[in-house]
Amino acid sequence: MHDLIDSHSHLDVEDFDPDRDAVVQRARDAGVARQIVPAIAQSGWNRLAAVCRQFTGLYPAYGLHPLFLAQHQPSHLDELDHIIEREQPVAVGECGLDHHIEGLDPSSQLDYFEAQLKLAGQHDLPLIIHTRQALDGVTACIRRHAPLRGVVHSFSGSLQQAQQLWKLGFCIGIGGPVTYERARRLREIVAHMPIEFLLLETDSPDQPMHGYQGQRNEPALLPQVLACVAALRGESEASVAAATCANAVRLFRLD
Repeated sequence: MHDLIDSHSHLDVEDFDPDRDAVVQRARDAGVARQIVPAIAQSGWNRLAAVCRQFTGLYPAYGLHPLFLAQHQPSHLDELDHIIEREQPVAVGECGLDHHIEGLDPSSQLDYFEAQLKLAGQHDLPLIIHTRQALDGVTACIRRHAPLRGVVHSFSGSLQQAQQLWKLGFCIGIGGPVTYERARRLREIVAHMPIEFLLLETDSPDQPMHGYQGQRNEPALLPQVLACVAALRGESEASVAAATCANAVRLFRLD
């Protein structure tokens, strides 16, 4: 069993209400003693704080996710500033841009994203970024507000796009999608990328691993991502676990 950090888990959401204690215990039994738990909307921040206080090894991040744009209000950005001051989270997020879902106003998304980049800079916190079909736009924003640090979670871009992020000091988060053989481009990137920019994640309860399609994902399954990444790289699971764990500790300044 290896010491692992799930760099992206939504353990606070209601999918886990029936058995959250058991989910946390299964994760610990699988070697996943620590999880970064990013927020999605202001309405969930207090609940997220409570869940992270309830269990050791859960670290909150606060932010406004682009998919929940309809729920966000400009006043939430001031509240975000205050909750960062009060709760001292490990990151700002989940935030970003999503041009995949229709009806999410791009300019409004951009306003919220840029405001969160500024907050991350002001509070010297890393960012947890969501992006679909908007990676170049996200990278341009990061560049405009540099220097920043963070992770683009569930990375699905090209090698060139990954290289742009690494040059800016950003990590890429890799989870369930890498376990599918059809994800050839992603697997090729993971096989050859500099390991100092790699984080492992589950995105629980979403993005289940190959063989678990249609099921609720959970942090206890992170060793399957580890096994896949290690096999693709031709490296031992122990060395990949140690490196990715060190990356998460460094990025999020974990104790």
